[in-house]
Amino acid sequence: MKKHSLPSTMASVILLMLAIAYLYPLFLVVINSFKTFSEITSNVLALPKRLVWENFQNAFKIMNYPRYFLNTLLATTVGVCGVVLVSSLAGYKLSRTKTRYSFIMFMILIAPMMIPFHSFMISLVKVAKELHLIGSPLGLGVLYWGLGASLALFMYHGAVKSVPQELDDCALIDGASPLRAFFQIIFPLLQPVTVSVVVINTMWMWNDFLLPLLVLSGSKKSLTLQLAAYNFFGLYKVEWNFAMAGVLLTILPAILFYLSLQRYIIKGMVAGAVKT
Repeated sequence: MKKHSLPSTMASVILLMLAIAYLYPLFLVVINSFKTFSEITSNVLALPKRLVWENFQNAFKIMNYPRYFLNTLLATTVGVCGVVLVSSLAGYKLSRTKTRYSFIMFMILIAPMMIPFHSFMISLVKVAKELHLIGSPLGLGVLYWGLGASLALFMYHGAVKSVPQELDDCALIDGASPLRAFFQIIFPLLQPVTVSVVVINTMWMWNDFLLPLLVLSGSKKSLTLQLAAYNFFGLYKVEWNFAMAGVLLTILPAILFYLSLQRYIIKGMVAGAVKT
């Protein structure tokens, strides 16, 4: 035990330093959200002299928080549900089909994970415009289906391989259709992977800025919280106290959602990475 004490201590110190470096920007956002504008401009690193709760009240009103919260929630919910449904069904079918064509199809479907979004975002917007998905949180959620399905498919494909084939055969013998067998028997067994897919995609879609900017910027009623918070950053002036409060109000729901489900993430990621 003594032999490993020094490396373990060094590893703990390094991890602690990395955690502090990672959380420091969030710490600055929190402390500056409680300051006045003059305090922020005079010393951004200092602690607030008093807690200015009016920043949150004003940011809540200026952002039109309830409306844009619902827009963000709608886009995220539609996107996550679509990704889970499409990728789970595709992963199940490709995993159970033992042909070289299914493997080729699997590789083609997960290949988009390696393609940067910026390389095709203009083409995506043009396609979305042709499909009348521009200017709507619902349309934004549909666009997320294709962007998030590759990673989720990879995770489901590996997880389904760990489920015995005999469960499918028993369900078919009992008269269940393949679709019913999947939703009633196989899909409940994939809960750890499903939770991981939901958490990963929720965090991404909720905090996404670029795609909503491209799709929703032409309709003020359809903006997300990220776009609403961006309005505090003007061309000639930045309302830093309101901006910091708005950023905190925007990311707080996602943080709470992540913390409530974090214990499932590692388990689901491991389950989705086996036997691929």
